[in-house]
Amino acid sequence: MSADGGARGIALSTVELIAGYGGSPVLHGISVTVEPGEVVSIVGANGSGKSTLLKGVVGLVQIMSGSVLVGGRDVTGWRSEEVARIGVGYVPQVDDVFAPLTVRENLEMGGYLLPARQVGARIEHVLEVFPQLARMLSRRAGKLSGGERKMLAMGRALMLEPGLVVLDEPTANLAPAVARAVLQEHVTSLAATGASVLVVEQRARAVLEISDRTYVLAGGLLRMQGTPAELAASDEFVESFLGGGRHAA
Repeated sequence: MSADGGARGIALSTVELIAGYGGSPVLHGISVTVEPGEVVSIVGANGSGKSTLLKGVVGLVQIMSGSVLVGGRDVTGWRSEEVARIGVGYVPQVDDVFAPLTVRENLEMGGYLLPARQVGARIEHVLEVFPQLARMLSRRAGKLSGGERKMLAMGRALMLEPGLVVLDEPTANLAPAVARAVLQEHVTSLAATGASVLVVEQRARAVLEISDRTYVLAGGLLRMQGTPAELAASDEFVESFLGGGRHAA
């Protein structure tokens, strides 16, 4: 949930965003907001446009219409490196770490935009947020468990001290218990730094537990939005995303 201290979160808003690939739109007029310090989740079925929305925010897909505002600045059409420079960290669903490199080397790669003299201090800060990484610094990332890899990927994103962290399916391919730990421990650790967090997640029930607000996409359109309590009170949402029953596991 919202952090009470630490680095200042950056607000995000997309305004009537139309974006896609090869001239074909996947998103059709999507407007979402993340206020400073919030955890906001995006849920929806496969193919609903969730990942495309994140890629639009961080400069990885073609934006055909609408705008992306980060901290009140119009960054529509910026390259991903330019977006990173103003404080946006991105953790993709796949290829989120460099498997042949050690944990320390991955963190150093995450600080590629920093002056060399600042990299060591940033690594120490990341280890304060994710202390479990301290005992893995010399281990190759390819030898880590799925949950450990996700923690490292989030740590890499923190190297640039982002005010907004964008996470694409952080629990993909993880066992249920590990997935819940990633959300409950690692994602909330990001929020505790003061960063705003926008997270796409298939596990709707689990991500609602850590979210301030949630948007529901379907077919590239925004279908529903609200707080976890508001969505849990919606029969349509419960039927579609919480397993068909309010008390389903």
